[in-house]
Amino acid sequence: MLDEIVAHAREDAPNECCGLIAGADGLATRVYRARNEFASPTRFNVHPQDLIRITTEIEDGREELVGIYHSHPRSEAFPSQTDVNLAANWPDPLWLICSLADSEPVVRAFSIRDGKVEEVQLDVVR
Repeated sequence: MLDEIVAHAREDAPNECCGLIAGADGLATRVYRARNEFASPTRFNVHPQDLIRITTEIEDGREELVGIYHSHPRSEAFPSQTDVNLAANWPDPLWLICSLADSEPVVRAFSIRDGKVEEVQLDVVR
C-alpha cells in the first residue's frame, strides 16, 4: 500500500495527491485514491464526490477509515500548519505524508489531535 501511495504521489506531481486508507483492528487493508479538489502543489482537499464514494465503500465493506494520505511534492514528510488545521476535522485517522523532496520518497505517519503532532511508527507487512 505504501508503494501505491508513492506511485500516486509521483503521478500527481507537481500537485499534491490525496486519498483515504481503510482498515480494521489497527490494520490497513486498502488504499483509495482520491482527486485533490484544489489541484495544487501546496495544499489538498479530498474532492467531495470522492469522499462520499469512498466513505460509502469503506462502510459497506464493514471497515473504517484508518488513514488519510497526501503528498508534499517539494517539502519534507511532516505536517504543515495547514495540515494540522485540516486534521481538526479528522482527529481519529492517522495522517500519512509522502515527500518527494529528496531523490527517494519518504512516507511518515502522524497522529494529529488538538493541534498536537506525534509521529507514529508504521509496521509494514509485505
